[in-house]
Amino acid sequence: MALEGTLFEELLNLMETLRSEKGCEWDKAQTHESLKPYLIEEAYEVIHSIDEGNFKSLKEELGDLLLQVVFHSQIAKENGIFDIKDVIKTLNRKLIRRHPHVFGDSQGYSYEQWEKIKAQEKGEKNFSKIGKVNKALPALSLARRIQENAAAVGFDWDSTIDVISKVKEEFNELESAIETGNEKKIKEEFGDLLFAIVNLSRFLRIEPEGTLREATEKFIKRFETMVELIESEGKRIEDLKIQELDFYWEKSKKFLKEVSKRE
Repeated sequence: MALEGTLFEELLNLMETLRSEKGCEWDKAQTHESLKPYLIEEAYEVIHSIDEGNFKSLKEELGDLLLQVVFHSQIAKENGIFDIKDVIKTLNRKLIRRHPHVFGDSQGYSYEQWEKIKAQEKGEKNFSKIGKVNKALPALSLARRIQENAAAVGFDWDSTIDVISKVKEEFNELESAIETGNEKKIKEEFGDLLFAIVNLSRFLRIEPEGTLREATEKFIKRFETMVELIESEGKRIEDLKIQELDFYWEKSKKFLKEVSKRE
């Protein structure tokens, strides 16, 4: 444990030096506001490493994410607001408080209990299951969380079949809206369809944000392979008709399947 403490103290000292008069001009110029894009970027880099199964990269990216915590804490310390010790103390207390079934007398874990404890911490007397969600979340994650909260109080579908029926219903309503040409209605129905699909992902126990990311990565890989196949024959993608592109698209899918089998 002494080693870990020494390493963490070294990190804190490095950050303090970088922010000192003799430190780095860029680091000294940063504020909580200016660092916001980097915090988001580093979080997504961690997710990407996990998706890739690249643990060497994950180790590095977790370090970059930790740097953001240390960076913000150092800025707050300089402004006399709080320091990293306060951050850790707050986290420790929160973990203990939110796990009474582990550190207290409560029996068993429940999602409802977790949400009630969070509400009490924030001084919310009239606890609302669906209202207290971080609306800064990515849209798919926000929809999923809202649906989970609604389900926690019993407002939910009975089965996956019911949700599939709802998805079909929303799709039909979108088709009808498209026929009217009403852009506002089309947008509304498209949103309802997306919301229903996220609900289906919940019933199927599929994480929508990551799953869509994987599908996008698959498309990118297939598209890049298609372009390589086209160019290997001395052609340009811009010169081909859609029927020809469909041919090379299917060819790229078959090629990648063969590569996957060999791996």
